[in-house]
Amino acid sequence: MTSSPTDTSDFDVDPALAAAVLEIEQHVAAEGWDQPARLYALVDTGQLVEHEPALAAAMGLDESSAEGSLTPVEQDRLPPGGVLERMLEQIAWPAGVAGCAAVVERLVLPPAADDDIPEDADEAERFAREHPDRQEVRIVAGATRAGSTYCALRMRAHDDDTSVVGGGDLVPGLLALLAATLTDDDTTDIADTTDDTDATGVTE
Repeated sequence: MTSSPTDTSDFDVDPALAAAVLEIEQHVAAEGWDQPARLYALVDTGQLVEHEPALAAAMGLDESSAEGSLTPVEQDRLPPGGVLERMLEQIAWPAGVAGCAAVVERLVLPPAADDDIPEDADEAERFAREHPDRQEVRIVAGATRAGSTYCALRMRAHDDDTSVVGGGDLVPGLLALLAATLTDDDTTDIADTTDDTDATGVTE
């Protein structure tokens, strides 16, 4: 289901997750296009205030603003040439992380082009870059341990806040990868989500 990105009243949408995704979307949009992929831990704000008071104070958070909200904490940037989807297959978040979110820019082609896309990955990427009807899209997708998901999509051709599209299942493949990082398995654990990272609310 899609909706206005500022309308999080739908019963299928976790309002805390939607608010965190939209906060990230606004933060990234302010820095323009052609950015690398980003990854965020979503931390229960109340726990952040309790366990990381210095970071919470720097972000302007206190107990009154903490209830029922999630705070995005940005992780280290991907290395040049790194592929977000491959990285997500290798990681798992520690138990203290309530959810996670990712930002990635992609080229989207019209359905009529599906049959013409080459099978080779490099050729397919070149085909997409050169297609006259391609659309550049920025995706912000988030998932929580409770099973909620939310996405915000912004098209470069319609780059304004009122044209951002929100919904719970807009990018199912990416959402599934994010959700998988929140399950207990044998993948690489991300040790500490607050050391050497930036939160979206902190002025750099």
